[in-house]
Amino acid sequence: MQATSTPPARWALVTALASVYIIWGSTYLAIRYAVETLPPLLLLGSRFGIAGGVMYLWLRMRGGERPTFVQWRRATLVGTLMLGFGTGTLAWATKFIPSGLAALLITTVPMWMALLDWLWKKGAPPNRLTIIGFIVGAVGVALLFDTGSILAGDGLNVAAAAATLLGGICWAVGSLHGRNAGLPADPFLSTAMQMLGGGLMLTLAGLVAGEAAEIHLASFTMRSVLSWAYLLVFGSFIGFSAYVWLLTHTTPTVATTYAYVNPGVAILLGWALGGETVTWRMGVALVLLVSAVAIINIFGRNRAKKPASFPPPPNPAAAPSDQPVGRVSEA
Repeated sequence: MQATSTPPARWALVTALASVYIIWGSTYLAIRYAVETLPPLLLLGSRFGIAGGVMYLWLRMRGGERPTFVQWRRATLVGTLMLGFGTGTLAWATKFIPSGLAALLITTVPMWMALLDWLWKKGAPPNRLTIIGFIVGAVGVALLFDTGSILAGDGLNVAAAAATLLGGICWAVGSLHGRNAGLPADPFLSTAMQMLGGGLMLTLAGLVAGEAAEIHLASFTMRSVLSWAYLLVFGSFIGFSAYVWLLTHTTPTVATTYAYVNPGVAILLGWALGGETVTWRMGVALVLLVSAVAIINIFGRNRAKKPASFPPPPNPAAAPSDQPVGRVSEA
């Protein structure tokens, strides 16, 4: 998908960027609100299932190609890794850790991408700048783990934080596998299939985990229900449409700048609207992790002998899609 030759109107570009920045940055808090009274796995399963189903039917009605069984199987695997494990662990973790902290931990995805591309996919070995990015990012993550408070029992929920990091690794694995998985060329169709496959796996996982017994309509709060609707309508349809529009009307570098803005938006909204505490550790970690992403994605990649495509961190409410710099989300 290449950018068009005619520059877009400034107002349109600003509107699309603002949509991706604000909407995707706000989805972390929306997920935290949604899982207050809605079971996390079934919540995401229904969200991705509906979004993927609507998109798939719309494309088929417009004459889109009919995917093969093999393509469905591959899309389901990628969707399970990225949406099932990637966002499923995030949704569960936000029941125990602040949404802003979860956003910071998700920012580590480019580091896993670069490392796995080298060790697993036999890509270009990390150059000096990429290694510096690894070190800066590792320091940023280490700052989030206050050992003293953890040992005292009043600090970070280590299990939830570790689950979030594990989800990021799964997203990176799915992203790298999906680059050459033989999925449909149409990014919208590929995305719809991955959402349907991932949504199905999330729903099955939720049923196996016994989440159906947790569904009590009387206990659902309006805030949780509206947050679910926000994730579906704004996070998927509006945010994703704005992102795809950016990919076709500007450069990938501009389109993916959301990765450097979303963590700050998530922290700000979590503090202003969600009553979350922002510590000095989170502030310093934000600077270090965003810097690490920039070093790895821009400077390290561009100076490598064989540049590899490392996407920015996923957003938990967006959908995975094929695009020029690799594979990035949604969440």
